[in-house]
Amino acid sequence: MLLCLCIVSQAFAQEEKQVSFSNAKSHWTFMGGFGQTHRNLGATHVRVQQADTILQYGYFLTEEAGRSWYKVRHEILIELPFSYVFHPDDGIMTGINFLACWDFTAYEKIVPYLFAGGGLVYTNIDVPGLGSDYNGNYQGGAGVHYFIKRNITFDLNYRLHHISNANTVKPNDPLNSSKFLFGMSFLM
Repeated sequence: MLLCLCIVSQAFAQEEKQVSFSNAKSHWTFMGGFGQTHRNLGATHVRVQQADTILQYGYFLTEEAGRSWYKVRHEILIELPFSYVFHPDDGIMTGINFLACWDFTAYEKIVPYLFAGGGLVYTNIDVPGLGSDYNGNYQGGAGVHYFIKRNITFDLNYRLHHISNANTVKPNDPLNSSKFLFGMSFLM
């Protein structure tokens, strides 16, 4: 009986392997933050400010590769962003994004990452020059995951974000902005 108990407890101990960015299959992230356009960056002429929320699902495409400081995993991120625009007028922006992400997994407590991609945006804001309620976006940025529990991280994220209608409607003045986001990730 004691031998059976030892074998079963050993099997459970092996299955309780700590989840981290080096061995997780996926993660859910919820982020919130602030964004503001950069007047005179490209053809952006209007100052737009918004409060952002993003629900993100990340699926790891590769196992950990590389060595030393350059251990990395690749993942695809699918985001459902929602922004409440409060300047110059009230309005919303929402859509879907598909991003490629590179997680640098060499450290146990902190995981820096880079990402880039784009998606579709619907907006009802009245901004001169935007031209359409239906637009596209592309973005790139960097962030860091900081482990607070074995499978939960606190996240900080910065992204440079571009919205325009790709010259499908005139005028086509873009919104080029910075977004600062923070949130939590839950690894699975």
